Amino acid sequence: MTALFRPDGRPRPALSPAALFGEALSSVLGRPSSAALTILGTVVGVAALVATIGLSKTAGNQIVGRFDALSATDIFIEPRLGGSGRVSAALPWDAEARLKRLNGVVAAGTLAEVDAGGQLVRAVPIHDPLARTEFQLPIRAVSPGLPAAVRAVFSSGRAFDAGHSERADRVVVLGRTVADALHVSGVNGQPAIFIGDRPYVVLGILDSVERQPALLGAVLIPEGTARREFGLLAPGTAQVETRLGAAYAVAAEASIALSPNAPTLLKVTAPPEPRRVRAGVQNDLNSLFLLLGLVSLVVGALGIANITLVSVMERVGEIGLRRALGATRWHIASQFLLESTLLGTLGGIVGASAGTLAVVAVAGIRGWTPVLDPWVPLSAPVVGAIVGLVAGLYPSIRAARMEPVEALRSGL
Repeated sequence: MTALFRPDGRPRPALSPAALFGEALSSVLGRPSSAALTILGTVVGVAALVATIGLSKTAGNQIVGRFDALSATDIFIEPRLGGSGRVSAALPWDAEARLKRLNGVVAAGTLAEVDAGGQLVRAVPIHDPLARTEFQLPIRAVSPGLPAAVRAVFSSGRAFDAGHSERADRVVVLGRTVADALHVSGVNGQPAIFIGDRPYVVLGILDSVERQPALLGAVLIPEGTARREFGLLAPGTAQVETRLGAAYAVAAEASIALSPNAPTLLKVTAPPEPRRVRAGVQNDLNSLFLLLGLVSLVVGALGIANITLVSVMERVGEIGLRRALGATRWHIASQFLLESTLLGTLGGIVGASAGTLAVVAVAGIRGWTPVLDPWVPLSAPVVGAIVGLVAGLYPSIRAARMEPVEALRSGL
């Protein structure tokens, strides 16, 4: 403890910042177990704050990346409805070929509903009175490129190709739900189904699609087959997948490519502007996680205040002795305030390291790319110091208000 009086008995001038810092540091280091417990709350709070901010950035980046990979590359085209509710224009039969010629298009295909005239679909050529074997199922006519455009995954078999459509072959692809209903588990043995009285060979079974999920509950046939067997007049809609960043350019050109004489008769649905979606997702996640981090930080501040107050009560005798030797109220308050600030700073440093490691660990487990702004861990010690400073205000004021005689008597 620094002497407050000169050898000749005259009082020394006020403690210098260096001396005050030395007193506070020696007090902190002199009680390592108490200091460790005190900074634990700040460590948890700062680590939670750094981790939550980092995880919000990482999760937001992951969500936006998935959006960019799917929704931001998806274009849907359909004819507009006229005033009478009728279709104002029809897509051409070569719509798929026209769309694929546009720069930036990865895959394209067309889709249309087929009016089967109420014909039922069954998987066996006979009627079984004991079990339901016939179903009223939706039938869709698709072009060869549609499975790629909707990112279809086959559990068995494959999609039909352009040759099937040109020859109007009686082949089908079943959605997973339809295949289960018809008890078709695979394409080994070339299973067939019947639409009405006409047999169709099952080429493949859809397991999943990332776009147009209704296809999982439908029977898919080639466009050429739908034209010959059911009198299909034109494709109904078009589905396009573009390269990342090319959606708006393709959307502007698609209607002209499909209907050059009247492009306004086609409705082109492009994805929302990805920057706005990214900003919205990021802001929502930041607000949520920042609130959780601040709650943790408040808990840490209360821990520092509580333990610092306990430390004041334990050091009543020391406070009385210092006051008796000439220490002013400002000396006492400054020392305890600096001690709590030092503890908060140490907690901020340790917490920043722990929070950064937590972000990297979670991202590694999930297979994500960790994203953390550099200012977050760098500013964590400052945040910890502020928390320690605020938390130490009341205990330091209480210590400064102690009278020397009462403090010495209480400390005996």
